Formats: sequence, structure tokens, C-alpha cells
Amino acid sequence: MKIKVVSSTQQRAEAVARMVRESAPGLEVLSATGAPDDLVAAVNGSQPSLLVLDGLNQQGLDGLGALSGKHPELEAIVISPEPSPAFLLRAMQVGVRDVLPSADPVALQAAVQRISRKHAPAARGEVLAFMGCKGGSGATFLAANLAHVLSSREGLRVALLDLDLQFGDALLMLSDQRPASDVAEVARDIHRLDAELLRAAMVSVSPTLSVLAAPTELSQALEIKASDIEAIVKQARQVFDYVVLDVGRSIDPVSLQALDLAQQIYPVVQLSLPQLRDARRLRTLFQSLGYPPDKLQWLVNRYQKSTEIGLEAFEQAVGNKDLLTVPNHFASVSASVNQGVPIEKLARSSPVTRALLDLAQVIAPVEAGKKDKWFRSLFSH
Repeated sequence: MKIKVVSSTQQRAEAVARMVRESAPGLEVLSATGAPDDLVAAVNGSQPSLLVLDGLNQQGLDGLGALSGKHPELEAIVISPEPSPAFLLRAMQVGVRDVLPSADPVALQAAVQRISRKHAPAARGEVLAFMGCKGGSGATFLAANLAHVLSSREGLRVALLDLDLQFGDALLMLSDQRPASDVAEVARDIHRLDAELLRAAMVSVSPTLSVLAAPTELSQALEIKASDIEAIVKQARQVFDYVVLDVGRSIDPVSLQALDLAQQIYPVVQLSLPQLRDARRLRTLFQSLGYPPDKLQWLVNRYQKSTEIGLEAFEQAVGNKDLLTVPNHFASVSASVNQGVPIEKLARSSPVTRALLDLAQVIAPVEAGKKDKWFRSLFSH
């Protein structure tokens, strides 16, 4: 990130620049002298992402406004010893992020760090979306418990975002903790969204698994926009290695935005005639959205070989033979749901747990030696 410090004297500019350089590693910090009303000359084609303007006055703010009009992406921190209410209002109008009363190193470096984090290259956390073809398909259970299994792997940090905005209960699958915040509250503060705000809004199920709960009030879901979901998911990708979305089954701008952002979509279905009918409808929708076939991984939940409708019928319905199955094991799943404890912890020998471990191995492969060590640690306590 390129930063330019502008002050009235070179000595002062270099002193402030030294403070800024200590804010974070990898910053490119330039210093210059310039008149407050001629910032264009001070910037002089250097194209910084951030200006730190020392001793700026009201006239200088007008100059900054003109500069920001030509370069709206440019951000600014102003150091001014006597900021009046009129000065602060004008600073806000021209897009100044922070007005500091002095060049205090702690306050200045904190302000620079907040902006530099926003400009840091986005991490490539992978987004996995689970969507039930019909209510009761088990998509929420699978999304929550896959997130838990992935988070058990060494070095992985996982987020579970409950985007079933009206009836979401993904957190209940993993914990009895009450959320301090939820998707709706984050959306209301979307202009302030950064890594710290997102983490503070989430429930920490474990040191490596965090959950952002669905709204507690149905009316709050109506206030959430697709752009809010885009911002939340993109921020989560910068913090976590995997972002698991429980999308619900409503088709609306919010859910479509979530599906667009996913690298992999897991439509969850059971082998019944109504669910096969809805699976066909989803397949048609996905085709109309232009999703490539490899973005979809159909998942048959509660699978039993002795059913009236077999896998062949489902393969024909969705035109895909690369199916995943999760076996039916009512006792372990019911116990996990009713106790709010991940099935991996409650019933490690359950065939459902084994299926989730297999899916996690496909998503985030563990090398043979590490895998043996991981399995031993998993079953040793």
C-alpha cells in the first residue's frame, strides 16, 4: 500500500512518515512538503492510496475535496490541532477517514492500520454453499457439521454463516451459546464492516470455528440486501480458510447473491418424489444462472439402498452421476440435533460422521502421514 505524508516542512513530514512506516510491514511511505491549498502539486502524480495530511486547515480541506473528486478511491487522514465542528463536518464531507488532534504515534498508527487492512490483498478463503431442495432435507445439519469437521483440521479456520434469514438455526446444531449479534445487525453497520467487527459479531464455537447467526426477528430479515451479503462473505473470505453458507431454500436476491459467491454449491436432497421434483426445478434454475456443472455437487442425504426411488432415478432427474451420499442413521443425528453437539464429537463412529470426514478430505485433503496423526488424535479422547 502506497501512502504519502504531506506537511508544511520537510522535517515534520519525515517525522510523521517514520511513525506511519511503523504501523505495518510492507507499507510504501513517501513524504513531501506542500501548501495546504495545493495538494495536487504535493501528490504530484505519485498515486497513493492514502494521504496523511499534517496541519491541514479549512482551505486545505477544500483542496482535498477537489482532489477527491478526481480520485474518489483516495483516502485521507488529517492531523489538525484545533478541529472545530465546522472543520469536522467539512472533513467528513470530503471523505476524510480520521481527524487526529496531534501526531500521536499510537492513534496515528491505529488509523493507518485500519485503512491498510482494507487495502490488503484479499485472502482466497473458499466458499461452500448448502441449499436444501425441500424443507427438512438436512442441509443445515450437514452445513454446520461439515464446518465443524473442517475446523478440526490442523491449520484451518472456518466460518459458518447462517443465511437462512427467516428461519435459520445453524448455531443450535453446534452450541447452546446465545449470539451477541447476527447477520441483520452486521448489515445495519455494513459501512463499518471490517475483520474486527465481523469477529465480534460471531459466536466462537471453538478457536477455529466461528458462526454468524441468522436474525432473531423475522422482520429483520427483510432489511438485509444482497449487497450486504456480498460484503459479509467477501470480508469472511479475508479472515477464514473456508466459509460455509447455509443458504436455506428461498430463492430471492439474497440467496442468489450467496450462490453466486460460492465456489461450490451442495444442493441437498432426499430420495422422495417431491424432493426429486424440486431438484429438477433447482437444476433448471442453476442452468439459467449459467453455473458450470462442476460448481454443483449434489448430495443425497439419509441415503438407504432399500428405497422405492433409487440413485438412478435421481441421476436422471439432475443429469449428474457424480453424486455424494450421506447414509441414514437416525439415532446419532437425532442425538446431535437435540443436544446441540456436533456429531463428530458426540458419535465419532456414526456412519454420518464418517461420510462428513470423507467429504472434508475431498474439500481439504490431508497428506497421508498427517491424516493418520489427525485420525489418531480425533479418536483418542
